[in-house]
Amino acid sequence: MSNYQEVLLQAQSLTPEEQIRLIEELSSLIRQQVTMTPKPKRSILELRGLGKEIWNGIDAQEYVNQERDSWNG
Repeated sequence: MSNYQEVLLQAQSLTPEEQIRLIEELSSLIRQQVTMTPKPKRSILELRGLGKEIWNGIDAQEYVNQERDSWNG
């Protein structure tokens, strides 16, 4: 039996009040771990090329011309 299963069985034997207390304490421990773990910095360059398949077969200048024409009504 895994540790998780053992703990789950033990938690099921607790009263509802004890289960709620256990959840609150586990949540607190997890929040502390999450806030102590530094998040990696992200770069805008990671988005480079995202969605490029949408533009396959479309002439850029023709697209710009159509957009400009739509501004005038």
